[in-house]
Formats: sequence, C-alpha cells, structure tokens
Amino acid sequence: MKFLSKAYIFIIFALLYAPILVVILFSFNASGNLSNFSGFTLYWYKDLFRSGEAIEALKNSLILAVCSSALATVIGTLASFSIAHSKNKYYQSIMKSVTNIPMMNPDIVTGVSMMLLFVGVGLMFKLDNVLGFWTMLIAHTTFNLPYVILSILPKFKQMDKHLIEAALDLGCTPTQTFFKIEVPAIMPGIISGLMMSFTLSLDDFVISHFVSSPDFKTLPLYIYNQTAHEVKFSMYALCTLIIITILVLLIAVNLAGAKKDKAPRRKPRRIAKGELAK
Repeated sequence: MKFLSKAYIFIIFALLYAPILVVILFSFNASGNLSNFSGFTLYWYKDLFRSGEAIEALKNSLILAVCSSALATVIGTLASFSIAHSKNKYYQSIMKSVTNIPMMNPDIVTGVSMMLLFVGVGLMFKLDNVLGFWTMLIAHTTFNLPYVILSILPKFKQMDKHLIEAALDLGCTPTQTFFKIEVPAIMPGIISGLMMSFTLSLDDFVISHFVSSPDFKTLPLYIYNQTAHEVKFSMYALCTLIIITILVLLIAVNLAGAKKDKAPRRKPRRIAKGELAK
C-alpha cells in the first residue's frame, strides 16, 4: 500500500510539473524546435526583450493588476466592515450569497455580460471605442471583490469585540477605532486579499479577452496572440521568467512568515485613558 501511495503521488506531481520543466528546458534550446535539444542558448531571452510589444504588454498587465487589486481591496474592506457590523442577520446572509455569485459564475458568462454592458452604455452615451483600460479596470475590480471579501470577513469575525468597546471608552472616535484597532487586526486578511487580487488580475484571460481593445493588451492576451498559430520560443522564455518570479515570491513570503513565527512576542502594554485618541 505504501508503494502504491508513493507511486500515485509521484504520478500526480509528474503530471503537474513535467510541462513546466519542459517549458523551462526548451526556453534554452538553440535549435528552436521541440524535436531535439541541440545546445544551451540565451537567444530566445534576448529576442523577448527586443520585442517592444511584449514589454508593453507586461507593463499594461502590471499597471492593471496594481490598480484593480488596490481598488478591490479598499472597496472589499469597506464592504466586509459593513457586513460584519450589521445587526441584521438576513442582510448578512443575503450579502454573503450575492458576494459568492461572481466566484461561481463561469468566466465566459461574466466576460460576455460585461462586454454587453459596456457596449450598451457606450451606445447610450454615443461613445466610440468604449472598451479599453477603464473597462478592464472595472471588470478586474469586479471579479476580484468576492475574493477580497472572502479573505477579510473572517478576520472581522475572529476579532475580539471588546477591543472596540475599550477603544471607544478610552476616547476614540469610530473612525479612529477603525484605523487603530480594526485595521491592524484584519491586516493579514487585507494582505491576503490584495495578493490574491493581484495574481488573479495578472493571470486573467477570458474576461479580459471580451472587455479589452487593440490599444490595450495585457500579457495573457499577448501570449495567446503569439501562440494562436505557431508557438514562438520567446514565449517559452517569457513563461520561464514568470515561473521564476512566482517561485521567488513564494520563497520570500514563506521565509517572512517563518521569521514572523519565530519572532518573540512582546508583552501587552497598559494603555492610559485618552492615549488612543491622540
């Protein structure tokens, strides 16, 4: 049984990581074909960086991912605050159900729906070329919101409500209580939602395909256009760089988490009345 379980795990990992290893290996292939590996070269990486279109697509993806994730995190934090502090249980359950709909909805349905909405609004106001950066920003922020709320809302539930009452008794206004007590308590959820939104926005293809314009192309759209007919080996190089970047980020996050767990905890300090309100 142990042998079968190990063999099963090996097969699963092989299916997951073999394609990635093939992409990395052949990004250094001098022959430029998949039939044989003739030698090591960095030509395809140089060819990639000589392409201004690829660099422009990467810049567009980063700008869109940063803007949409930041906007979704701000809106999602406020929405989570509203849901968590509502005393109406029916309102809470309805909002949670509505929040989960975009995650369960197929991407192609969301993409087509948003495209029809944007085109309809453009026709209503007689606007030309309505699709572009702003429509993609709205679309990415919309599908990122449920993931942000899903990350932050449990942190509000886990927070000790007596801390809020204590801060108000010590002279804090509700706004000061939110920024000085609640935001630090839910910060892990905010960071998690921000990172998830950033990666989802950077990775999205289906929804972006329907709400984009020829003037604003993201990296997934550029890769699709380059591989639609014949795969260029510069795309292997691009995928390898993305894999390495993600790997470095994962290692950095894990090291930071391990260092935080090892850090000694400071003893809580007594807070004088009126100190929080300063």
